Amino acid sequence: MTFPKHSLVAYKNRPALIIENSPDLQIELEDGKTQKVRSKNIILIHPGPVLNIAHLEPQSGDAETAWELLSHDTVTLRELAELAFGRFTPSTAWGAWQLICDSLYFQGTPDCITACSREEVSRKQETRRLKASQKIAFTGFLTRVANRQVTSEDDHFLAELEAMALGEASESRVLRELGRSQNPQNAHSLLLDLGHWNNRFNPYPKRFGVPLSAPVTNLPELPEEDRVDLTHLPAFAIDNAWTTDPDDALSLEGPNHLWVHVADVAALVLPDSAADIEARNRAASLYLPEMTVPMLPAVASERLALGIRDVSPALSFGLNLDSEGGIVVMEIVPSWVRVSRLSYEQAEDMFHDLPFEGLLCLAQNNEARRKRNGAVSIELPEVDIRVEDGEVVFHPVRSLRSQMIVREAMLMAGEAVAGYALREGIPFAFSTQEATQIPALPDGLAGIYALRRFMKRGQLKSLPARHAGIGLDMYTQVSSPIRRYQDLIVHQQLRAHIRGHGLLTSQEMLQRLGAAEAVTSIIRQVERLSNLHWTMVYLSETPQWHGEGVIVETDGPHCTALIPNIGLETHLHCQRSLPLNTRVPIVLGVSNVPELRAFFRIDD
Repeated sequence: MTFPKHSLVAYKNRPALIIENSPDLQIELEDGKTQKVRSKNIILIHPGPVLNIAHLEPQSGDAETAWELLSHDTVTLRELAELAFGRFTPSTAWGAWQLICDSLYFQGTPDCITACSREEVSRKQETRRLKASQKIAFTGFLTRVANRQVTSEDDHFLAELEAMALGEASESRVLRELGRSQNPQNAHSLLLDLGHWNNRFNPYPKRFGVPLSAPVTNLPELPEEDRVDLTHLPAFAIDNAWTTDPDDALSLEGPNHLWVHVADVAALVLPDSAADIEARNRAASLYLPEMTVPMLPAVASERLALGIRDVSPALSFGLNLDSEGGIVVMEIVPSWVRVSRLSYEQAEDMFHDLPFEGLLCLAQNNEARRKRNGAVSIELPEVDIRVEDGEVVFHPVRSLRSQMIVREAMLMAGEAVAGYALREGIPFAFSTQEATQIPALPDGLAGIYALRRFMKRGQLKSLPARHAGIGLDMYTQVSSPIRRYQDLIVHQQLRAHIRGHGLLTSQEMLQRLGAAEAVTSIIRQVERLSNLHWTMVYLSETPQWHGEGVIVETDGPHCTALIPNIGLETHLHCQRSLPLNTRVPIVLGVSNVPELRAFFRIDD
């Protein structure tokens, strides 16, 4: 097609002038800029001459009458302009083209224009009326947002904000129209400002797609099988006072014979059963300050958790230990055990009684052995955050001997089971951690804080390797099959081996654990963010908060402090140089729940 100089063309649905047509097409745009184009990218509207786009005048005609007259005919752009506006000029030609672009009455190209059917026009008109109505409604909603006066009629608009705040949408028209960045934090903040969300609502489980309801899969009855009766041995499940699913317990049979009993979950949760697949998808129980969401259906804890019933089925690990805590002989037996439940605090008061004195001795021996083998201890201040009767409560995690007994017993069991799997050739998942060079570090909390940065991330492997952090040459997690899928799959392998059933291959184990491990990282992130959320809620409800921080890192006038009472790390501005490990009084400046941030200052 030939495009005469000074002819009117459409370029990206806007008017333009041909100012050169040889050897290349060159157009002038509405803003006066020029541009080279290809002929396929422009449409001839009027041959001209047109000297200035600004001279195009808006047209008023009767498009509806023209549409009715052309109901069954095909016309050109020139004929449509003459019919709708009475003549064919650059202005009327552009007006006619706009009718085609509008597509309500006409459609086609400049050489072949047809009228839309009555049904099409009616449908488009209804759609436009609806859009116009929605635009009016949305404008009214934005006005109410500005005035902080939204009503229940605005819930459908607010649902879009909720979707953004919960990570279910990546865009928000509301935030865009308000000129705010489109992110979950801003959506959360606005929902709080409007009173649509309560300050305490925790969005993080939903934001990361973590279920908040317990599994409802069925479990079979406990199979009829031989079990060793260990009910004559006093057994103690020692855990936090609020634990509802105790899955490990300890017995002492003689000064150097330790029994670690673990809930026999694999007796009911078989590989690839509905409960197993659900547990694999969940990867671990979710522990939030406001609630606990179990990995397994509630009936699993009711029937398998130790100490819930008078007698419990367990998979028991019998360890004969040498004087230094080393494992001499180990046996694994399905068993019956009679378990008494104790909190850490209750057990702490019983070390003058048997068997706790003996358990403490074994635990101390094992801890000393691990330290000689290079174990790294990172003991920063910790708190358990709980929502109790509507109140956010911080329970300091104290370093108790009872906790040390449980920790060391579980480590001994994990080490023994790893060695057993290696000797028996059982495909297994071994927990490993590479060693790292640790430079000279400060003393006290500052040194422990810095130490964390040098520790490498643990890995699951199909072959045993050293776990440098805990100072063991091989190790597997085996003590919490009710709560962790990694432990459950280890129990499934052990039971299958003991009963002579088929085993999963190493590849099958690692594939399942790899999928579960990805979910576990999400679970831990949700737990961490939820703890931060409730800490910010507490601070927002305690605006006069003041306490003590410990300086653990300095950088000129800036320093990092740990706040032990609420388990928080914060950055402070220091007016003067402060030595590491200095304890300073601090006061809350401001807290922001959606942003999970709080600002403190040193109280001089």
